[in-house]
Amino acid sequence: MIYSLKGTLIHNESGFVVIECAGVGYKVQTTINTQKQLKLNSTVTVYTYMNVREDAVELFGFYSKGELSTFKMLISISGVGPKVALAILSELSSEQIALSVSAGDYKTLTRASGVGPKLAQRIVLELKDKIKGFSTDEADGVVAQGSVIADTGNISKAVAALAVLGYSAADVTPILSRLDPSLTVEQLISATLKQMG
Repeated sequence: MIYSLKGTLIHNESGFVVIECAGVGYKVQTTINTQKQLKLNSTVTVYTYMNVREDAVELFGFYSKGELSTFKMLISISGVGPKVALAILSELSSEQIALSVSAGDYKTLTRASGVGPKLAQRIVLELKDKIKGFSTDEADGVVAQGSVIADTGNISKAVAALAVLGYSAADVTPILSRLDPSLTVEQLISATLKQMG
């Protein structure tokens, strides 16, 4: 399995890039959000996912580990293949997906090409199931232990949304405790993901 690629970006086209590593050009399918972060003819690093099928071997690449994690979570859902997951991540950031799932807002997901209301509802339902048992009350409790002001609902919403992305409360609470609790949920999530690397 190829974990990441580091090389020169020699081609950038809608839906994919070509990264040259040691004289070999790798075609890497990716999201619009990742493509915006990569500059032509510069050294770039992408975190990858290799999809092996009977008729093809495809490489998918992402600018951040958070986006790769969200991609893997999306393709684990029945009916969501790599192309649909790329479409969702091209339309929405990982933070926006987490917020939509934690709020039960499936309509936002339908903005992505190939995602109808039924599939969007399934995505929200299955991702919420992955954090079943992690309620807002529990998030408030963890936040209180992490010496963050517990009466701010944005912190607990951020903890719950990050749990959707696969991050444990124990991992994110120390970072959130250092952030300004008056920030929006999306800003808290974004800042946490940046600090986590």
